[in-house]
Amino acid sequence: MTDVDIEAHVCTVMGADSARLGERIQALWSGYGEIRRVHLRGADVESVVVKVVQPPVQREKVRHARGWNTDRSHQRKLRSYDVERAFYRGPAARCTAESRVPVAHDCSGGAQRWVFVLEDLDASGFALRRFDPDAAEVHACLVWLAHFHATFLGASPEGLWEQGTYWHLATRPDELSAMNDARLRDAAAALDARLLGAQHRTLVHGDAKAANFCFADDGGRVAAVDFQYVGGGCGMQDVAYFLSSCLDEDGCDARADGCLDDYFASLRSALDDRMTAPELDALESEWRALYPVAWADFYRFLAGWAPDHHKIHGYSRRMTEQALAELDR
Repeated sequence: MTDVDIEAHVCTVMGADSARLGERIQALWSGYGEIRRVHLRGADVESVVVKVVQPPVQREKVRHARGWNTDRSHQRKLRSYDVERAFYRGPAARCTAESRVPVAHDCSGGAQRWVFVLEDLDASGFALRRFDPDAAEVHACLVWLAHFHATFLGASPEGLWEQGTYWHLATRPDELSAMNDARLRDAAAALDARLLGAQHRTLVHGDAKAANFCFADDGGRVAAVDFQYVGGGCGMQDVAYFLSSCLDEDGCDARADGCLDDYFASLRSALDDRMTAPELDALESEWRALYPVAWADFYRFLAGWAPDHHKIHGYSRRMTEQALAELDR
């Protein structure tokens, strides 16, 4: 899809007099496309963000950051863009101001090319990116996650991943077989079953790292992007993964318990008009017990995918050991 094609498509979608491709915001993983800002004239808004997905024709020449460049990986990525399109066309409309997502003006394509014309969150007041968020910004992300999980509690993941998160076991047999930790490898299916068997199921973002949140200037509000791996799950999968993205070992030791308390306070508040106090207690009890399981499940992926990854540290090992010990009991 050429620049001229993109500009013409955006003009049609937005009813603009003209469209001009602006700066590249970022390249997509493994050379599968790019995200660009498009400036408009004669439309209701002055700019939009366009995500154009065009998988490389000669994938064998594309260097994966960690060496994983298989057909299974390729098919997983293709499926992820169909999932993202399905999310924006359906469930995204249910998200509230507390779980803000960009407005999708158009989500088209499939098979080998997708085009997403999305609200420019920078222009809407969410212009900051934080890879090392402060306490207030971490809190804002946890509030977002709590409201997202509350909104979709009990929802069916129709059209999405049956099991959300980009690392879930069913899509990662190669990484599993590459693991050196035999005990964790042997427990992988049981850990997965614990998460799948949760009584309280919701939709999870599936890639809720700090880099996928857009922050308002005051740091108190956030919006989230990148819904390629949204699907069914337990809220702890997003929470554990988010904390791994912004807290190191010392940070997890010092702050993880407080972050969990913040998350559950927001979750209970968001669900207060839908669930009784005993029902909220049961939900919190189940999900708190699954928190170390969620850590262990992500650790399992990292141990096969990138055993030298900085997220493999003392805290993640302790959470994993806690989950394995519970399985043994």
